[in-house]
Amino acid sequence: MVYVLSTLNDSVLHNASLEDSRDSPLPGLSRAAHSAVAVCLGFILLLGSLYNFLVLLIFVKFEAVRTPINMILLNISISDLLVCIFGTPFSFAASVSGKWLIGQQGCKWYGFCNSLFGIVSLVSLSMLSYERYLTVLKYTKVDATNYKNAWICIVGSWLYSFFWTIPPLFGWSSYGLESSGTTCSVVWHSRSHNNVSYIVCLFLFCLVLPLLVMIFSYGHIVRIIRGVSFFKLCLFMVTTQIHTFGYFPKGNK
Repeated sequence: MVYVLSTLNDSVLHNASLEDSRDSPLPGLSRAAHSAVAVCLGFILLLGSLYNFLVLLIFVKFEAVRTPINMILLNISISDLLVCIFGTPFSFAASVSGKWLIGQQGCKWYGFCNSLFGIVSLVSLSMLSYERYLTVLKYTKVDATNYKNAWICIVGSWLYSFFWTIPPLFGWSSYGLESSGTTCSVVWHSRSHNNVSYIVCLFLFCLVLPLLVMIFSYGHIVRIIRGVSFFKLCLFMVTTQIHTFGYFPKGNK
């Protein structure tokens, strides 16, 4: 009973603070700070949308770049573009106004989308680094016609991200307004066992683990490169690019 009353009290206080933040800017940031954040978010929104749209356009127009390894890069670009569509516009509008504008449900949506797309990008980068590790250290030949592993990586990155970002929508931690009053994410400040356990798991499996994979992969690549002559390194890089793009010069018939 005490736990239930405590939970209800926390929920009421959270909802009240969210409603208050909609009526007036939070004292944590000045009007000038909100404006500065809005300018930065505006540049991110504009340049991020433009850059990732160009990447998609290149993939659609040029068949030569549609290789398995580049499909993982495309996955990263798509997740970044989705952030620019479903996340950044809301935080930009909130920073311009100095307050959160789309209520508690909008806050949950924003926190979920940003977490989902961010983890997809990070996991895809770790998979990409491990693929480079296999190519460089294990001398695995790049098959430009085999898309199976690439699709496994892409689908796996989305399923993995969904697995870790859906729980706050169903009671394991929650998404809420941050101290700036213009963005939402996992409620980091709560010290309840429910919230702390989720944050620890999120930190270990969605940040530390991908980073360790990248450090392991690129660390071994750098160590090998240091022991390779410049000529052999250049030859290897050219050969890798030829295999990656699936282009082999052919003589005239």
